[in-house]
Amino acid sequence: MKIAIGCDHGGFDLKEEVKAYLVEEGHTVEDFGCYNTDSVDYPDIAAPCARSVAEGKNEFGVLICSTGIGISMAANKVNGVRAALCTDEYLAMMTRKHNNANVLCMGGHVVTKQEAFRMVDMFLKTEFEGGRHCRRVDKLADIENGKI
Repeated sequence: MKIAIGCDHGGFDLKEEVKAYLVEEGHTVEDFGCYNTDSVDYPDIAAPCARSVAEGKNEFGVLICSTGIGISMAANKVNGVRAALCTDEYLAMMTRKHNNANVLCMGGHVVTKQEAFRMVDMFLKTEFEGGRHCRRVDKLADIENGKI
């Protein structure tokens, strides 16, 4: 699977751990930065990373900042992105199952690397359930396109 990954300085350490884990698991990873702990602005990382998912260049994205809040807000500004801030593997599963999320966001100061690995695994292996959830997900695109 081809995965986009990015972080701000607050998520750098966890991003490096998750990136290595994804590669170890056989995934191709495109790293959108940041590349050290120097201060950066999360929208500068989230936008191109999320856009690569929306444009189909990567199948999924993983974004990390200190809390996951800012980076998820920035990613959700990109049309076609359904970024979800998760703090455990149940949320990672449910956001794929019911919301067809395509970008997993997390907080580098909120979850451990083991929790992050479990969330990434759950997120990537869970399929969208479809059915009654399609109507709701379609309405998200309607909001993006000014129809709602």
